[in-house]
Amino acid sequence: MRRSRVTKGDRVARRSARGTPQWLGAVNDRATLEALLDFGSLTRNRICEIVDVSKPTATVIVGRLLDEQLIREEGRASGSSGPSAVVYGPRLDRALGLAIDLDHRELRASIVDAVGSALSYVEIERSDAAGGRSAAAEVTAALTQAVAAAGCSPEAVTTACVGIPGYLEPGAQGRLRADALPEWPTTGLRAELEDALGMPVSVENDVDLAALAERGHGQSPVDDDVVYLWLGNGVGMSFDVDGSAHRGASHGAGEIGFVELSVSAARLAPGAQTVQDLVGGIGVMRLARESGLDSADYTAAIESLIASGRFAEVADDFAERIARVLLPVLAVVDPHLVVIGGPTAQLGGRRLADDVARIVAQESRWAPHVVTSTLPRPVHDGARMFAAQRVREALLDSVAHLAGEPTPP
Repeated sequence: MRRSRVTKGDRVARRSARGTPQWLGAVNDRATLEALLDFGSLTRNRICEIVDVSKPTATVIVGRLLDEQLIREEGRASGSSGPSAVVYGPRLDRALGLAIDLDHRELRASIVDAVGSALSYVEIERSDAAGGRSAAAEVTAALTQAVAAAGCSPEAVTTACVGIPGYLEPGAQGRLRADALPEWPTTGLRAELEDALGMPVSVENDVDLAALAERGHGQSPVDDDVVYLWLGNGVGMSFDVDGSAHRGASHGAGEIGFVELSVSAARLAPGAQTVQDLVGGIGVMRLARESGLDSADYTAAIESLIASGRFAEVADDFAERIARVLLPVLAVVDPHLVVIGGPTAQLGGRRLADDVARIVAQESRWAPHVVTSTLPRPVHDGARMFAAQRVREALLDSVAHLAGEPTPP
């Protein structure tokens, strides 16, 4: 999901015969719109410098983009001698995206534009009424409320990203693997969502989206090997290899909650059998209960640990649990960085990360840098980034025909 830079070798224009006026026009149109999306408002002279075209060529390009209402005049540049230059900017209202993420309690939705700006943000409590948690009903309600909050036209929203606590297998009939969404269809989910919303929909794993947000706004290097460990009511991992998420053949890479514990890890919590039991909601509830705190559910356990300040008393124990979960992963991936995210990680903060790093170094030959995520809504931020990138790609692809080339199929 990294932004592409201004380049004259783009995938749309390559479908035309290289060297023809149509091909060159498509390349220049796309590069100019891309420059405006990347750098914001630009004069014609700045377009010439960035895209590497002559002033007459820039004038023709700007004219085509203005005619298609993909850009607009935003005023005039000040501070120069002689006539002030016209400043052009992208029309970000032409195409928008819908970002959704949800858990067992609520759904969150935003409208975003091609540069990632959020025009709205709404939180919707998930209904307990019969049929109220159907996939179509929930995403339609999200679109309606997010559009109303943004004050935009529903027709302007052209793509959606839905982040789920689980994953969707590839293919038209790929199965939904999400225990937290029992009312959603196990097959045909993407088609149902697209029919309900009337637009292309990407269904993405929530931890992969959190890792994407960490790459874009957090502490993960863009081009490095990173393991992102999510610690919430559920447990999951995302693997960045050279800056790209590794999803696996069935898109189930990182579903570690179901993995059985090693002998050394199981000794830390008698009765625990899986990673979920050890460091997921069940494990946190057990720690709260053993400390004499409210442990009715994961949320109550987290809130009671925060209010009492008692997490510090169990931080060392929990850090060792996390380290034991990480060790086999480090042996396979050997990442430069481990990011620990999710509500439990935020509860432990930097001390938790430092303790995990220390235990890993003591117990193994690996010594990755370990940090805790500081992003307040990483999954939703990742869904925004994903949706914004899709909007951006659609806008850039839309210029392919402006120089006389038919729109690619």
